[in-house]
Amino acid sequence: MSGVISASSLVKSNPNMRIHGKIVVVVACFGVFLLLYFWRGNAAEVVVEEGEEKDGLSFPTSSELKPDIANKPPVGVLVRLEKPFGVRDQSILIDGGVGLKAKSKPRNLARTVTKHTQAEEVMHLAVVACGNRLDETLTMVKSALLFSLKSIRFHIFAEDSLAPQFKERLNQWPRSALAKFQYNIYPITFSVGNADEWKKLFKPCAAQRLFLPVILKEVDSLLYVDTDVLFLRPMDDIWRLLKSFNSTQLAAMAPEHEVPKIGWYSRFARHPFYGVTGVNSGVMLMNLTRIRRTIFKNSLIPTGLSWEDLLHPLYQKYKNHITWGDQDLLNIIFHYNPECLFIFSCQWNYRPDHCMYGSNCKGAEEEGVSILHGNRGVYHDDKQPAFKVVYDAIREFPFDDNMFQSLFYPIQTKFLDTVNTLCGRIPQVFLKQIERTMRKVFEEKVVRHVRPHK
Repeated sequence: MSGVISASSLVKSNPNMRIHGKIVVVVACFGVFLLLYFWRGNAAEVVVEEGEEKDGLSFPTSSELKPDIANKPPVGVLVRLEKPFGVRDQSILIDGGVGLKAKSKPRNLARTVTKHTQAEEVMHLAVVACGNRLDETLTMVKSALLFSLKSIRFHIFAEDSLAPQFKERLNQWPRSALAKFQYNIYPITFSVGNADEWKKLFKPCAAQRLFLPVILKEVDSLLYVDTDVLFLRPMDDIWRLLKSFNSTQLAAMAPEHEVPKIGWYSRFARHPFYGVTGVNSGVMLMNLTRIRRTIFKNSLIPTGLSWEDLLHPLYQKYKNHITWGDQDLLNIIFHYNPECLFIFSCQWNYRPDHCMYGSNCKGAEEEGVSILHGNRGVYHDDKQPAFKVVYDAIREFPFDDNMFQSLFYPIQTKFLDTVNTLCGRIPQVFLKQIERTMRKVFEEKVVRHVRPHK
């Protein structure tokens, strides 16, 4: 026992060792302090410009951030840090609040981040294009990109001759536009029945929309639009309506008309249709997963049929009684299954019928047109110049120009020439939503949210 010396007795017996121990502790604390100081200096301030794109990545807007994290950079977003004096520029991937210095090039890092965010934010939009619909379809795609906030994946179904033209034209768009979307091009295919017969059902290839739940098996939800549709507000807003579906609803459309006495279905239809005036399928929001799982009631067999099994026999039964092709078949399906359909306002599918017989869309009168549907070929003739003014302005707008100067003001000015026409006499219906949307987009692109110094 006498040969064992404790550490405490050794320190007490040696004052010099006690002093050296204190010095070591002080030095260690000072070193930790310096590390914390320089770490905080490198993360002094984050400046995020909403709507600004860095290496193909769009920053999220303040409306997309939850209130409890509005002052923190979102997970997985590439941001540029304000550098303190003497510190080199560096890009950092914010991951759960931990800053990690990027070892790879910013371009590669941005690509990784883009994949991460798209998995959560991507919206799906489908269109079917045949014949001479190339330019019209590209103008629709352009309108969706100009205003939408989240990324979009376009599913373009096109004739074989159009597919290479779509690729060529889309790839000519500027990087700022290409960074906001992805696209797939598919051939025209029909899983049941005679393909030539389906193609001729109404307009060329229009019946393809009936087969989207069968073809796009990996897609959960989808917005389908006709080629002659223009978005005048973010697609995000109609996409959000999917959350308004109840437990039985699996698709959403607007009424074919608001006034039964001048509606087509209520006066002329020779087959069952939905509700009092029927529905228009030019803009159709779909939960494809629910459609694939549902057994639909029908007039063919009492036990019900799946979507894929229902289409061809339904067509065979009613083919001599339908006028509007696939839209009539959809009306028949939802006539027998009304609980499956969500009805949205005519402002989401505003057509010449809503103004050529007098203004009869209250939703558009109150909120403005959200989606413009130029059926009857009104984008390409002089029958309804109010529609043509909007189409021409969006088609000719250069992506990187100022929206107010090069898009809104030309529309507003040219509308003066349409005030004596049936639809042009109510310009506020056409201009209200597009002006509001442009202001919102403009503010999101120029407003900076700066984290204050602590």
